[in-house]
Parts: sequence; structure tokens; C-alpha cells
Amino acid sequence: MRTRPSLTRQITLGLVVYGVLLSVALFVHGLLVNEQAERMVWQAMLETSMDDLLERRRHDPDFGWRNNGRLDLHILDAADARTPDALRPLAPGLHDNVFFGDNEWVVLVREEAGIRYALALDIDGFEDLEWELVKPVIASSVLFMLLLGIAVYFGARLLARPLRDLAADIGTLSPDRRGLRIEVPARASSELTVIAGALNDYLARNDQFVDRERAFIDTASHELRTPMAVIRSAAQIALTGAGDDAPRQLQRIARATREVEQLISMLLLLAKDPERVTAAAERFRLDEMLPAVVDDHRHLAADKDLTFLVGPLQPCTLVAPEAVVRLAVGNLLRNAIEHSDRGEIRLTLDGAGRVEIRDPGHGMTPEEISALYARLARGSDRGSGIGLALIARLSEHLGWRLTIEPGGDQGTVARLDFGGAQQG
Repeated sequence: MRTRPSLTRQITLGLVVYGVLLSVALFVHGLLVNEQAERMVWQAMLETSMDDLLERRRHDPDFGWRNNGRLDLHILDAADARTPDALRPLAPGLHDNVFFGDNEWVVLVREEAGIRYALALDIDGFEDLEWELVKPVIASSVLFMLLLGIAVYFGARLLARPLRDLAADIGTLSPDRRGLRIEVPARASSELTVIAGALNDYLARNDQFVDRERAFIDTASHELRTPMAVIRSAAQIALTGAGDDAPRQLQRIARATREVEQLISMLLLLAKDPERVTAAAERFRLDEMLPAVVDDHRHLAADKDLTFLVGPLQPCTLVAPEAVVRLAVGNLLRNAIEHSDRGEIRLTLDGAGRVEIRDPGHGMTPEEISALYARLARGSDRGSGIGLALIARLSEHLGWRLTIEPGGDQGTVARLDFGGAQQG
């Protein structure tokens, strides 16, 4: 695994590089300013000396300047062997960094009455002195950068310490304990508080998720135990050879087996990615499927004084897994049958893809509806068939919407909205 650079190192390196670049920029700027100032000083000095020399020559044509090796005057147009070759090509103006005679010179060239004069000042000693002055500046800058790097390193470690403490606190969290939260000191920065708050929100949502999953597993196990108990008891009765009762018990076993198959199919469906489920969708007419679903469940009302009214059914085409839609509607219908004794169960479909099942049951008060939704949120509803909790989870998984409301004077209304899967 590749080792990632530490935040302390990144901050230190960044600030040191910034300091070095800033120091280099200031140093270069200082050199440029110094060179410009030097040039102005040399020019002022040499211009004054040149004016004085030429003024003397105008008053005394025989005036001769004696070169002393520090400030020398040369007539460039004269055939004088003592005139350095480095001066002859120079144009009028100030020229620095001119080298001859093993020294560095600054030269002012001026043309007067058709004659070019060159006044040269030896600055070799000045350059050596300048370098002696620059060396302490460079040394102090290097020392400053070293001290800055050390200060930044320890400062960055101090700034990163709350993050290390936060990471250590996160490391102490145990996945098998609930209600754990990260505490930050009162003096913590706002950024650290935001990070801790976001982490605590995640922990709270994770606790809720674990609670829902535990309740979901509990519900699923309950739903599995119910048909398995039916199968076991019916099989025992059938094995006793109780005459004509054996076919009826075998029918009970067949129905319970079908319920187990439906439950297993739904659990496997919930374990799949919704995109994979959608990829297996097919196009079908929902209004044509619903009467068949009602016919498949009529036998559940054989011992009850219940009638079924199917319609109106508006034309509606869905693109969804047909078996899953049949399973969801069928289990809502099963719940309506098992919670009703007598009366009429009505199933309708509107053009927006909403299936409504209205049962005559005992009715539900608003308080009971709220309690039901709380159980659905926890995944702890335990009803017959697959149960409303699993239907709610399935609807949420596929982007459908399940609502349950009181049916007015009596009964309950369940609505399953397939609007997201509707086509045409």
C-alpha cells in the first residue's frame, strides 16, 4: 500500500517553498534595484567629472588629464596605443561591466566637437565590497528559512493534532456498540466541529439503518416461520391418514410453499441492485393483469362474507418486473382479505398508475395509521402473507410509493403508486 504524505509534511513543505520563492523574489528585486541605483550613482558621478574635464579643456586646450588607474580619460578617436580595445566600439552613453586590464570598469562615453571621450572608473573594489555585504544577507536568509521551516513544522504538527486526536477517537469506536458519538473539545476549530458533526450524523443514520435491518430480519424470520409452521402441522395431519382431510391439508401445504417461494423471491430481489432489477423489467398492461390477481386470491375469502369489485381500471402500461408487481398487489389484496370479515373489497386503477385497494375491515384511526407507519419505518410490521413491512421495503427499493389511510367510516385504503414505471 502506497504511503500517503502527512498533512504536517505537506503544510511544512508548502510554506517553506512559498518562503523560498518569496525570498528569491525579494532578493532578485533587491539586486535589480541595487543595480539601477548603482547605475544612477555612476552616471551622476561620471557626468559631473566629464563636465568638469571638458570645461577645463575648453578654457585650456593644453590641459592634460593624468590617468591614475582609478579614473582614466581616453580619447577614443586618437591613435593612442594606450587606449584599451574594449573602449573603442562603445557608443555614447554609460556602460558598465566593461573589463580590461584585469579589472571591471564603468565607462561614460561622450562625443564633443566630433571627438569621443571615454571616462572610465575602476569599480573592481566596489564589486568586491558589494559581495562582502551580500554574503551576510544570503547567510541570514538561509538561516531564516531554516528557522522558518522548523517553526512551520512544529506549528503544523500543533494544528494537525486535533485531527490526529479525532482519528484516535474514531479508532476506539466499536461496531458492536450503538449510540457512540465523537466528542470535540469546546476550543476546537469550526472546521473540526463540522467534521465531527458530519461523522456523528453518519453514526446516527447508521444506528437507524442497523435498527431497521434488525427489525427487517426479525420480520422476515417471522414471515418464514408462519408458512413453515403451516406446512409442518398440515404434513403431520396428512401423515396421520385422516381420510378425506388429507387433500385439504395438501392444499394448505401447497399454499404455504407458494408463500415461502414468494418470500424468498422478494428477499432475493431486495438484495439486488435496483438497476439490475430495472434491467429485467418488461412491458405489460397493468389493467389487464389486476383481474387475474384478484381471481388468484378469491379462495382466501371462501369462508368469509366478502365480495370483490374490480374497477374502474384505466388503461395503464408499465415497464417493470411483472412478477414483482403481481406479488406486491397480491399481498396488499391478501392483507385486505385477512383484515376483513364481511363487505366489499374494491380494487381500482387510475391512469397515473395508482392501484387502490379499499377494504371494509374494522377501519383504522389516525393514531393506528401513525403506529403502522412507525412499524413500517422500523420494518417490524407483522401481518399475514409477506407483510406490509416487506411490501414497503420493496416499494422503496424500486422507487414506488405505498400509502395506507383510514377508509372513512370503516375499513382501510392502501394505495400503491407505480407512477415511476408507467409508460404511455
